[in-house]
Amino acid sequence: MEISTFKDLYLAELQELASAEREFIASVGRIAPMASHQRLKNALIRHCEEADVQMQTVESILRRHNADPAAHTDQAMQALVREGDKMLSILQGGEVRDAGLVASIQKLLHYRIAAYGTAAALAGQLDYRDDQDMLHQSLEREKKVDKLLTQLAKTEVNRDALAA
Repeated sequence: MEISTFKDLYLAELQELASAEREFIASVGRIAPMASHQRLKNALIRHCEEADVQMQTVESILRRHNADPAAHTDQAMQALVREGDKMLSILQGGEVRDAGLVASIQKLLHYRIAAYGTAAALAGQLDYRDDQDMLHQSLEREKKVDKLLTQLAKTEVNRDALAA
């Protein structure tokens, strides 16, 4: 896809975001069952379901603008997923693995927070208020999950890993 207009840039960002969401859902769906902390496992499973809805939202925005949701593969997200998988493969023990799982998932979340922020800002510049509102809602959900994972890490997961 050649990018020659600001709208093309916006659509390319959305296509990258759709790909990032697909990668995130696959990764979290695969590793969430590894969590030994039940609250962590539940939070990851719940957010994986939310991410699926968010992905569908991004894809619907793309279709509304006559753009192919599957036209791009986000290689940066793929690299983050690979690094997280590598980290989890070398961690032994449930408590330590849970701490690594939180760290890996938060890297993916932070990448997606940046992607949603960028897409929402571009939508605003293009005066696509409905798109901007939907993207901003997803951005806020990502921030809430990040905050929840930080709280779980500080109050349970990292404390238990340190004691292990």
